[in-house]
Amino acid sequence: MKPNPAGYMTTPKERKSYWTYFVGQNAYYYITAAFISTYLAMQGIDLTKVALVLLIVKIWDAINDPLFGFLFDRIEFKNGQKSLPWLRFSTMLMPIVTIAIFSIPGALSETGKLIWFGTSYVLWDTVYTLTDAPAYAMLNTMTDNLQERAELLSINRIYSGLGQGVCGVLLTVLISEKVGLSATWAIVIISLLSALCMMPLCRNCKERNYHPEDREERFTFGQMWHYLKNNKYLVIYYCGYMAMDALKTSAALGLLASFYLFGSSTFNLLLGLISSVPGFVAAFLAPKIVKKHDKMKVLMLCNLLNVLFGFAIFFCGWENKVLFILLNVLRAAPASIQGVLAFMFTPDCAEYGQYKSGVSATGITFAIQTFSVKLTAAISSSLALFLLGLFNWVSVQASDFAELEALGIQQTPQALNGLWIVYALIPTIGLAIAGIFYLFYKLNDRDVQIMAKCNSGEITREEAEKQLSRAY
Repeated sequence: MKPNPAGYMTTPKERKSYWTYFVGQNAYYYITAAFISTYLAMQGIDLTKVALVLLIVKIWDAINDPLFGFLFDRIEFKNGQKSLPWLRFSTMLMPIVTIAIFSIPGALSETGKLIWFGTSYVLWDTVYTLTDAPAYAMLNTMTDNLQERAELLSINRIYSGLGQGVCGVLLTVLISEKVGLSATWAIVIISLLSALCMMPLCRNCKERNYHPEDREERFTFGQMWHYLKNNKYLVIYYCGYMAMDALKTSAALGLLASFYLFGSSTFNLLLGLISSVPGFVAAFLAPKIVKKHDKMKVLMLCNLLNVLFGFAIFFCGWENKVLFILLNVLRAAPASIQGVLAFMFTPDCAEYGQYKSGVSATGITFAIQTFSVKLTAAISSSLALFLLGLFNWVSVQASDFAELEALGIQQTPQALNGLWIVYALIPTIGLAIAGIFYLFYKLNDRDVQIMAKCNSGEITREEAEKQLSRAY
């Protein structure tokens, strides 16, 4: 067996179990982020009403994530663990609540379908919080080695992308015109496979770096507000992230655009497979790139390239498939690197927040990450459906694309043009807005390392202030 790198606290088996967990967890995320709009658009429900329900559900999300972050930082388990009890519980529930969302009885009225969806989605949203924030916060309880944490987090993004990619391929094929499996049964299969990927973490990973007797996380809501007020880079970064992801309407409408604009629901799959080669190469190179260059500088460059390719794709249109594919292949590398980097800033913001406020609040910090991911996924899906409804989209009811093809329902040119705008232009505008926020993020990698040493007691605050590149 390959020996552990010097100073690493986790075993190779633990690291593989940790990464595999995110294959399953991100498959669940992909199902709701990328397919829920398509599924609801095929339930014969008015799209503007669906969009409204999606936003109403997020009222609970606005309470759910910060509340859980507060509870997570305060609750102690008798077995001395911090994250694992939450992860074991949520791993069992996740397939149940996911299947419930995509099992709306066709015989229900429109109101009944909206109630079923709203209720099951609230349950899914709550359980997903329990799978996400503790899994990321567990980085700090598995090891105190900063390089090890960076490796766990960066490679985690590759496995996360793998989970979304495999799920996207499997789901697209199962419900395509060629196979014709109902959406419900396709979700059942994927949910069970996802649960199997998540279980090894609950069995193999250890929380050896958690010392409840020494922790400084028993703080009040006033202290929590003080922590957030002093963590401006957490706010700046996630404002940019939320602008980008909230307007990422292409993910919500990928299958519909594939079917109506490019003639087959599997076109989206073909595009993904062709783009995966440069995408995976870039993703594997990303950890090496950020070792030599500051993460934010790399992120800003990739974001700029994404914006330029996005506008080029929109103005070229969907009629020229070859050019459309070529531009997407070229865009895959910067997009993949940006995806790998997406959550590497949260631990940095946690260190900065502790350095500025004196409060160690990893639960709150990572709960904001989870909140941002779920809120923006719901906004993008809701916004996509709402905008599509404004272009007079014709409502349909079908269990899969084979049935939809058999119905032969045609959309108007106005609706198809609207689909292209929502699919190609709106996400590019989101990336451009995110780039503006990134200009105000001044926290660099070298200074985070110094803050981490100060937070852990390796150096004094006076020593840290002398070594920092600027005053914070």
